[in-house]
Amino acid sequence: MAVLLGIDTGGTYTDAVLFDDETRQVLSSAKSLTTKHDLSLCVSDATAQALAGLPDFDPSTIGLVSLSTTLATNAIVEQHGFPVGLILIGQDDKALDRAGLRQAMGSDPVLFLAGGHNPDGREREPLNLDAARPQIKALAQKVSAVAICGYFGTRNPSHEATIRDLVRTETALPVTCAHELANALDAPRRALTALLNARLVPLIHQLILAVGGMLETHGITAPLMVVKGDGSLISADTALTRPVETILSGPAASVVGANFLSQREDCVISDIGGTTTDIAVLKNGKPVLAADGAYVGGYRTMVEAIAVHTVGLGGDSEIGLDEEKCLKVGPRRRVPISLLARDHATVIPTLQTQMDRMWPKPNDGIFALKLRDMKSGTLSKGEQRIWDMLQEGPKSMEQLLAGRAPEQPLLRLVDRGLVILSGFTPSDASHVLGLQSNWNTEAAELCAKLTARTERRPGMPLAEDARALALAVIDQLTVQSCAAVVEAVMTDMPLRSATPFFKAAFSSNTTKEKSENLVEFDITLKSPLIGIGAPAETYYPEIAHRLRTEFDVPRYADVCNAVGAVAGGVSQRVQILITSPAEGLFRVHGPAGIEDFNNLENAASTALTLAQTEARSRADEAGALEVKVETSRDDRIATVAGSFAVFIESTISATAFGRPRISTSA
Repeated sequence: MAVLLGIDTGGTYTDAVLFDDETRQVLSSAKSLTTKHDLSLCVSDATAQALAGLPDFDPSTIGLVSLSTTLATNAIVEQHGFPVGLILIGQDDKALDRAGLRQAMGSDPVLFLAGGHNPDGREREPLNLDAARPQIKALAQKVSAVAICGYFGTRNPSHEATIRDLVRTETALPVTCAHELANALDAPRRALTALLNARLVPLIHQLILAVGGMLETHGITAPLMVVKGDGSLISADTALTRPVETILSGPAASVVGANFLSQREDCVISDIGGTTTDIAVLKNGKPVLAADGAYVGGYRTMVEAIAVHTVGLGGDSEIGLDEEKCLKVGPRRRVPISLLARDHATVIPTLQTQMDRMWPKPNDGIFALKLRDMKSGTLSKGEQRIWDMLQEGPKSMEQLLAGRAPEQPLLRLVDRGLVILSGFTPSDASHVLGLQSNWNTEAAELCAKLTARTERRPGMPLAEDARALALAVIDQLTVQSCAAVVEAVMTDMPLRSATPFFKAAFSSNTTKEKSENLVEFDITLKSPLIGIGAPAETYYPEIAHRLRTEFDVPRYADVCNAVGAVAGGVSQRVQILITSPAEGLFRVHGPAGIEDFNNLENAASTALTLAQTEARSRADEAGALEVKVETSRDDRIATVAGSFAVFIESTISATAFGRPRISTSA
């Protein structure tokens, strides 16, 4: 019997399962709260609990460890991460205004270098390495990683490779080249993908180190693999160099796991966690893939992934007001106040003191706490003051902002992922309503009272009392969840204009506003809804009811991602482009550069060999066993003057796939 260990580190919980590879059955499962400040703690705890479920089992015989994670996805959605330097070759500042690149960069530095290529792969302007060297050294002082994108770098990656080698020579920073991640045109989107990859390198590095330390502690020597965004597996070493491929890793694992656990061929799968809700569609037993690359946090990347609609909506989402002063849930996560109070004795007395005050303040019921240690970088005077106060434990916003201290230093610490806020969340509303009781209900009720009396407008409290607020929060979560499911299956819907209709269709009868409209309508989801994730059983029966559809929570749904982590296989796809820059000339744009031919079939034969070799090599590097390769060729031919055929381009694809390599000691 080969036993596999599946681990999923989410924004709120870390799950572990022991899985029999022969019988395809879950043998044991466990959950632990994710400890973001030290991931080794939650990974080790969840694994130890799962192993305790099989007291006579020898951990050293585990054949494979596979990991899925929502940490990269959550970092993008919540706009957290490490500072990255972006190097654009042959491009100017205007490139930042496309694909959301300027927004994604934030305050991180950008370096513009001369160079780049033409569409046919010929050099447009030479690199100036003497000028680039001091600029790269200066850049390295401000960042944790570097991303590089050259103009038409997919047609000829030589400039990206040269600058990459220069960065490695002059600095010790991890570096990402755009051509290594995507082979499609659109330089700003490739730059965005490379940027996100570079920003995620330290995050994934911390995670893999944590898992590696845990494996060593338990005497487990099995190979470690990570789930990609398309649901397939890659080795941990590959994930360290291409971490952007793990965005939507958790959602992809949930789809693979839900398919395995539910045994349904066609359904909509919704995975609700603490931070995000991820929705995907299963057709004919296979997940629908994103045609234009993974979309997450408002950014369209070039990462090949399952078509997952991700929204910042979960059990631990923040509660706030929208532009019309109406209740909204998300998109950022907050630590539920009931969870904070469970772990910190000072929380309830502080809430009681605020409650005893006869008038409300805007930050009542909101706390801040340190999320992780600061490895590098500097803090402003205001940031340092707050950082020092938080070393002793969580503090209320009232304490941190006393004496009219500005709020911006605190918000900058939150944006950097060093600090997280705590307050009233849907999880706390569930405690107030008796739907959940595993944390501190007293703190949830106190915070609900404080939040309810917060004024949405002068003289207009947010809710009549704590219970009314809790009901309104759960209802709003339900409305937004229903809308998210519809948006996921109707990708061409004009979302902003549809919002009022969603509210009218999905609000409960008790919360629907009186309307003078003479027309009402309902929405029906014509596919079963599979709910997975820890909060699914709490929220999704009502969500399915309002969508008028069949609903199912399969067994082990609360650890579905961890199941999916070990139920998948290895798959790597490579594409080689052939263009025709002149009549009778066929150019192969390979991984190492361009090569010209006078005959299309000779060019295609070379491209096919390159694609097969590269795909097989990547699959082997990713940890595949018994690798098989499938190939395809797509010629684009235009007909002119009625019957004259003109070659435009050809794409040669090779997909290598196989079973994950399992330790022989298993």
